[in-house]
Amino acid sequence: MAGLRVDFGLLLEPLGFIKVLEWIFSIFAFATCGGFQGETTLLVSCKGVVNKTVTAAFAYPFKLNTVVFSAPDPKRCGGTWTDVYLVGNFSSSAQFFVTLAVLVFLYCIAALVVYIGYKHVYQQNSKFPLTDLVITVISAFLWLVSTFAWAKALADIKVSTGASIIPGIESCKAPGTTCRFASVTSMGTLNVSVVFGLLNTVLWGGNVWFVYKDTNLHNQSNRISPSPGIYPTQRGV
Repeated sequence: MAGLRVDFGLLLEPLGFIKVLEWIFSIFAFATCGGFQGETTLLVSCKGVVNKTVTAAFAYPFKLNTVVFSAPDPKRCGGTWTDVYLVGNFSSSAQFFVTLAVLVFLYCIAALVVYIGYKHVYQQNSKFPLTDLVITVISAFLWLVSTFAWAKALADIKVSTGASIIPGIESCKAPGTTCRFASVTSMGTLNVSVVFGLLNTVLWGGNVWFVYKDTNLHNQSNRISPSPGIYPTQRGV
């Protein structure tokens, strides 16, 4: 393999420029999803307690069924308050989304190293563009699937941490006990993560064409297709 030849010229072309955008957007995707922390808050009134704040803190990977609310008081409302858990396990969708973002982040770094330092090798060895094309197509498809799966999971997370949880809490049905929903942490950053997932889907899908143009598949199709208006000369008999 030929040695390193640093050339930033490819970054000014669509192939390199889009790869930089993919690298940046993947960072935002896993950061906005994987870095989230929030809590749901209730106001509980029971024996000896008035409007006591109880909280359930949740975060990535959103295994809500392992998250328990704090007790209203040490006596647990005279023994009527049992452990109250949130409902749902959305870790598979969240981890799928974040794992994909991390993997494509690492791939973008490797691809940019090749683009910048080994452009001549990339262009001379047909295996590199073909490999790049396959990974780009697969990544575009996985971004589409993971983003829609994560968007559905996020909608369910909002339900499982919102005001609708009150009727399902048995401890709130005990005589003399009342529960009111107080608040839940804003999930704006999680909404942003879905947006970046869609942007990544568009970027990787659009980049398929530019990667394809560097492969032998595109070059062969150009050689096979006859130029319009040009016909072979016919010789007389």
